[in-house]
Amino acid sequence: MISPGRLIFNIELSRHWTLDFGHWTLNHFNYFTEIEDAFIRRRAKHLLLSPMDWALIESWKEMSVPLHVALRGIEKAFDSWESKPRKRTIKSLLYCQEEVEAQFAEWRAARVGAADEAGEHEESGAQSNEALPFSRAAILDHLQRGRTSLLAVCSMRRKAGADDFTDTLERAAALLAEVEEDFAASASPDTQKLEQSLSGLERMISDAVRAVAGSEQIAKIEGEVKEQLGPYRKHMEPAVYQQTFANLLLKRLREQFGIPRLSLFYL
Repeated sequence: MISPGRLIFNIELSRHWTLDFGHWTLNHFNYFTEIEDAFIRRRAKHLLLSPMDWALIESWKEMSVPLHVALRGIEKAFDSWESKPRKRTIKSLLYCQEEVEAQFAEWRAARVGAADEAGEHEESGAQSNEALPFSRAAILDHLQRGRTSLLAVCSMRRKAGADDFTDTLERAAALLAEVEEDFAASASPDTQKLEQSLSGLERMISDAVRAVAGSEQIAKIEGEVKEQLGPYRKHMEPAVYQQTFANLLLKRLREQFGIPRLSLFYL
């Protein structure tokens, strides 16, 4: 079921949606739908956004909050909620407002002086790299490789016939391009925030992989994983076993679909 707000945007803004050689242009229409999809996906229960939620997204757009910053704020708000679950569920995007706007404030502060520093001498650039776990060039190369891999998988799938998973890969590649551009332009790049954005993208792709995989394919992998973990199961706590099982299942699915790892842990 399409929310009333989304239906209006579908009608009024569909003319802004463009497909350019395997990736989406992140325009006005995408801004609203990506935020809506992220909120619904993290909530894990379909919930129509209210007119107030749509007005909140509009305010973020007018404030020029970058899409990847808004998504990072939503992901972090849900991560915080899940770390200390409450009896009440998150029913509105308003729950994420404070975190999104805090992330935006930090994003703006990190970019202060970025243009000036770009023209300074080389030792300035060397100093900015000292706080990073890897060089800026290595991180940018990792992001570019991930985006190229996503587009390659997307292109192969599109030749066989586009589907929802193909669309997810296109969206992920476009969002990754925005994250990459932002990291390259930042005067004080923050790898922790970058990792949060990458984790959100990986979660989006992983959910899509689970949805597109056939029941027989999943059943086969589950059997293989159970066999692999069999010798260790009696030594593992139930919660640890379930988490390990889920991680290995997802790892096999990602490998079978040729999905690259975006996290900096795989740099």
